[in-house]
Amino acid sequence: MTNPKAAGLHTGKRWVRIPDGTKVKFRGDGREGIIDGLTELVIGPGRNPDSRTQYRINIGDPDRTLAIEDDLLVLTDADGVVLMVKQKGEYRRVVTQQLQAVFGADRFVRAA
Repeated sequence: MTNPKAAGLHTGKRWVRIPDGTKVKFRGDGREGIIDGLTELVIGPGRNPDSRTQYRINIGDPDRTLAIEDDLLVLTDADGVVLMVKQKGEYRRVVTQQLQAVFGADRFVRAA
């Protein structure tokens, strides 16, 4: 018998990866950055719902840091559409709908 958690399966909502280029804010200290990919971890605490990865966050070239999904808020514009680097409004609206399907409203904050 296999362990569903170890295999990265979830019984609740499915995991939707926050796309690269999405602007985020750290819940703890308010720093802002941009999702710059995923890093798969072999050991260590704190993982995304896939049980294998953490987000790589660009907090200012060349600085990067790792964070898990629960530590991040997604930044939006005045209309509530997710802010992304180099993406047009139509794609940003699609991403907004995808993320709103899995995150509560408290996970989205308007950029200053």
